[in-house]
Amino acid sequence: MVTCNKLKKKRITLQRRFLASLGKLTSAEEDFFCQHTFMISLSLQSTWINAINLSKMAAETAYISGAEQASVTIRTNIQLAQSQVEEARKLSADADKKLAETKVEEIQRMAEYTAFLGDSEEHEVHEAYLRED
Repeated sequence: MVTCNKLKKKRITLQRRFLASLGKLTSAEEDFFCQHTFMISLSLQSTWINAINLSKMAAETAYISGAEQASVTIRTNIQLAQSQVEEARKLSADADKKLAETKVEEIQRMAEYTAFLGDSEEHEVHEAYLRED
């Protein structure tokens, strides 16, 4: 559980840094942020899946040994862990979607800025042309 909390905090911190740095990053730096965020997500999912598998083995062992109440408790914990894995996957997908949307917005802003610069240059050329007459 401690590992998962650390990974969640790490991912949130990384995403905040990325959002604060938008427009200032090179494409290589953006790719690094995306890759690092993805790796944290995989690590988080892996941790939960390992916890689920260990819980399943413990439940089976408890059931075989006749400890039915322990088995029931462990199975309940497995269901909880599985729901948390699903939630982590959804959060990861949402974060990836927001990251993609942010990239699209940044590309649109850059395109608008480039178009604005292009319009400014056209006016300057046009005015210079008129002055020569």
